[in-house]
Amino acid sequence: MMDKKVIIALLVENNANVLSRVSMLFGRRGYNIDSLTVSETNDPSISRITISAGGDDRVIEQIILQTKKLVEVKAVQLQDENSAILRELLLVKISAEESQRAAIRDICEIYKASIVDYSSGSMVCELTGKPCKIDGFLDVVEKYGILELCRTGVTAIDRGSKTMECIDKTSHRA
Repeated sequence: MMDKKVIIALLVENNANVLSRVSMLFGRRGYNIDSLTVSETNDPSISRITISAGGDDRVIEQIILQTKKLVEVKAVQLQDENSAILRELLLVKISAEESQRAAIRDICEIYKASIVDYSSGSMVCELTGKPCKIDGFLDVVEKYGILELCRTGVTAIDRGSKTMECIDKTSHRA
């Protein structure tokens, strides 16, 4: 079977060591995490973890089942790229001589990127969008010289009124 990219969203207890337990579960299975974002939700006792990874269907199914078994995990959802809103943030420092700045500004305008810093010999650009948009922008500006970059990793949320709900696991225990 061929590996595919998936985005898995988790709602977890906002406690120490939860992230480490989740990431260890992936590592033990040999499942590589491409990106991982974590933040508190509107409920301060719950955090949302969004994981982008690749694997075959069997491995993905196994990881989801194992993740659901962790006590601290309140919900697990495979995000559908067609029905979810996916975003990532990029900050990139580009080598930019005075003669190149207009061209880089034009590229930023096309991609709707913001220039957040100018300094002698470089510019810092900020861009949000789908990972493929970020990749495209980086491909175009690469010829100027990328001095440094950081990406937040993908985060996702369903369109419409559908929300992730926490599952009360205590009611299922004997």
